[in-house]
Amino acid sequence: MSQEIKVTGMVLQAGNIGEYDKRIVLLTKERGRISAFARGAKKATSQYAAACQPFTFGEFSLYEGKNSFNLMWAGVENYFDTLKKDLDLIYYASYFCELASYLTRENNDELEILKLLYQTLRALEKKTIDIELVRCIYEIKILALYGIGIEASRCVKCGSRENLIWFDARESGVVCNKCEHGKVKVSPATLYTLQYILYSSIEKLYTFKVSADVLWELKKIIREYMCYHVNHEFKSLLFL
Repeated sequence: MSQEIKVTGMVLQAGNIGEYDKRIVLLTKERGRISAFARGAKKATSQYAAACQPFTFGEFSLYEGKNSFNLMWAGVENYFDTLKKDLDLIYYASYFCELASYLTRENNDELEILKLLYQTLRALEKKTIDIELVRCIYEIKILALYGIGIEASRCVKCGSRENLIWFDARESGVVCNKCEHGKVKVSPATLYTLQYILYSSIEKLYTFKVSADVLWELKKIIREYMCYHVNHEFKSLLFL
């Protein structure tokens, strides 16, 4: 039976449907990733036109039909307006939303990924740490939350916790010097940073800075890891 439901979430994507309507993709606390039609949202007089924009976070009232959701009302808590004033921030935020959309599913518990995405967009707005570090942190953490995280506490070959100085993307983690079989050399500072990202709470993620060398190693690690374990062409990356 059709019913009205309320969800808390963020608009990941928005597209035009016909002359007046929009279709939005929401990442929600209650229902995971869902799509909804917003009738008349393209009209200037629409009561929720502004809410049907990417990065909008708030409460959404949806009419749940047999095969689709229809947006009835929206109460916005954060538009992330600062992001929309900087083209670079828009590109990064769009990629973060696209990655979240790709990894999440309807009726899954995606609360942690929703929290991660929200805190990541806040970090972009604050501009207190390097934007490429924000990207590395987000990619490393979201893959861990999705269930395909990097093993950074022990050697993926022998299980040793000592002398972890290599990273092997194919084997999904770090490798010790005795089992040397990695393409990327990992410094102690990078290993510590990787472990911090993986094992810290979301609220503590965007509270540190790293050297240029550590950032370079993190970028190389996550790029290779994404190639092996995600291997998807994200449209928004064309702008980065």
